[in-house]
Amino acid sequence: MLLALVEKERSLFGFLYTFIITFTLGSVCWAVTGRSNIQLETRDGFIIIVLFWLLFSVISAMPLWLDDSYNVSLADAIFEGVSGITTTGATVFNDVSLLPKSILYYRAQLNFVGGLGVIVLAVAVLPLLGIGGMKLYQSEMPGPFKEERLTPRLADTAKSLWLTYLLLGGACTLAYKLAGMPFFDALCHGLSTVSLGGFSTRTESIGFYDSYAIELVAGAFSLLSAINFTLYFVAIARRSIKPFLKSAELRFFLLVASVVILIITLEVWRAGMYALPASFVHAFFLTSSMITDNGLSPGDYASWPVHTIVLLLSASFFGGCVGSTCGGIKALRFLVLFKQTRHEVHQLAHPRAVMSIRVGNSPINDRVLRSVWSFFFLYVVCTCFFIWMLNLQGYDLLTSFATVAACINNMGLGFGETAAGFGTLSDSAKYLMCAAMLLGRLEIYPVLILFSRTFWRS
Repeated sequence: MLLALVEKERSLFGFLYTFIITFTLGSVCWAVTGRSNIQLETRDGFIIIVLFWLLFSVISAMPLWLDDSYNVSLADAIFEGVSGITTTGATVFNDVSLLPKSILYYRAQLNFVGGLGVIVLAVAVLPLLGIGGMKLYQSEMPGPFKEERLTPRLADTAKSLWLTYLLLGGACTLAYKLAGMPFFDALCHGLSTVSLGGFSTRTESIGFYDSYAIELVAGAFSLLSAINFTLYFVAIARRSIKPFLKSAELRFFLLVASVVILIITLEVWRAGMYALPASFVHAFFLTSSMITDNGLSPGDYASWPVHTIVLLLSASFFGGCVGSTCGGIKALRFLVLFKQTRHEVHQLAHPRAVMSIRVGNSPINDRVLRSVWSFFFLYVVCTCFFIWMLNLQGYDLLTSFATVAACINNMGLGFGETAAGFGTLSDSAKYLMCAAMLLGRLEIYPVLILFSRTFWRS
């Protein structure tokens, strides 16, 4: 609102109406329920999480829908709002550069606030519910940080994570400015990069600047933002980098990212698109962006060889570390699946041997293994379902796969018909992809459990 007022933009009214409506309704709800002494149970957490993200998505869409100067349909507004708050970064606007500054900043701020929500959800809330293997991140934490929260109270946990997140965002903004971006662009890209949200102030995204330095900054901070934020907290508190060095998940994540970067570099160079140094810079940036589900891109990525884009779209399912702002299945789960697969091979070779599965120094029990495998199965099933639904609506298989990968992994870069943006999708496809974005962000279980009859029995 302040930026719209300074820039004298009509978008001020969309923000003002949204504020009045939500503040009034929120105040009424608080007045009615504020004095209640009801104690929330663990099962209430599932309802709270789903309602929070659904409500936040609707509120995020309101400024765009209520402002008649853009002629944005309800489906487009909902898609853009859900995309922003889930840090997906997929956009329905054909030319982002024409949007007012207040809207450009608002989109970046949606990414940033949504990113913080993701971290608190992943680190402080989901482990308490014991779902999807999210409690695994504790095995990576040294000493007293193996407890259920970083600090005794959830509010203190959120504050600690917020401070770490804010410091990384400030560092990213400064790095973009030093690399040659104007301050406003640096701020917006800094907010969207550390949140791995991917909203840009330019239609061509990072490709607009045609700068190796800016691409290197974007790639580096994409990887930094995909690291478990509890590691940053512990490292700062102890003034030591040992938490990073001891993290088995982080080592596995960086190994996989390095291998994919190397493959893409060689393939782009072999295709004759760039010289070898330029191939490395572009491959490092786009691979870092897509494997961490950031979604910032060079302007010409759609012209890259199809097999490299398919590999990167597949890599977006890998994601970053648990406890970061990334989407996807997460590196720690893949590490557990890899360890168990290797364990099964060894067990077949030595049937009488007694072996355990360990991540770092921590053994993985059967409950966690079942949780990880069931999450992986559900993620694959949901992905196939959304691909089939898009294909049923007339979209070709490559477009369907790329669009679903962009949305369920909260990555934001499409291919085929959605390479230039998601505005070409039908309204029904947009609502379907909104469901995919929310399902991917909430890690499936909190939504799925609400459809269980057992959950609703008293």
